[in-house]
Amino acid sequence: MMIKSLAFVSLFAASLVSAAPDKPYQPEEGSDAEKVGAGVWAFEVDESLPNVLIIGDSISIGYTVSVRKELDGKANVFRPMSKDGSKPENSQGTTNSVKRINAWLKGRKWDVIHFNMGLHDLKHWNPKTGQNSSKASDPYQADVDQYAKNLEEIVGKLEKTGAKLIFATTTPVTEGTTNPLREPDGPVKYNKAALKIMEKHDIQVNDLFAAVEPDLDNLQLPRNVHFKPAGNELMAKKVAEVIAAALPKGE
Repeated sequence: MMIKSLAFVSLFAASLVSAAPDKPYQPEEGSDAEKVGAGVWAFEVDESLPNVLIIGDSISIGYTVSVRKELDGKANVFRPMSKDGSKPENSQGTTNSVKRINAWLKGRKWDVIHFNMGLHDLKHWNPKTGQNSSKASDPYQADVDQYAKNLEEIVGKLEKTGAKLIFATTTPVTEGTTNPLREPDGPVKYNKAALKIMEKHDIQVNDLFAAVEPDLDNLQLPRNVHFKPAGNELMAKKVAEVIAAALPKGE
């Protein structure tokens, strides 16, 4: 018998946390999906279907709802939500994700986990104020070495779930991207570090960087890491495709 329940959904007790404790996280300009009404995030959970968890920053927030539609009838697609269930939680960088990962994994037996962190790690920020920075003299939120260390810890916790893991590469940064400052070579360097970890742990890679990089003028907002609707839809189809192939096969 098919059992369904309405998920509005916050199964994760997930509150928004900034890398700087005294500065609450605020969505960046261009991240429109983080600002839509609560009703967009409500969906019906079919307890007879596999459970998928999408963990990621605002890029993943931009494609989550479309992935849900693509996998309708095949899987329940969750992502961490705010405590009241009204807003998606942005994973931010690996520093925040190390703190939040245990909370995100609670509440369900996960069949597939699709995850990414990177764009927040490679941005410049002011550690004294906890605010984003457009100054090259300010440090990265987490340099490549710290990113790799954090990501290794996160992967260790993900592996304990027994879920099929899929890592999505960090998407491109175009020249002139500020507020905060990110350099175009950032994703290349951070992806290189991440791919070493994924190879070590035999984790599947969904190369979203390669999927969008050839057509950024049409897919990505100018001087902004976020995407136009066409970019979000392209990534949603790619994400749904790899998740569908990873779902457990029925009897």
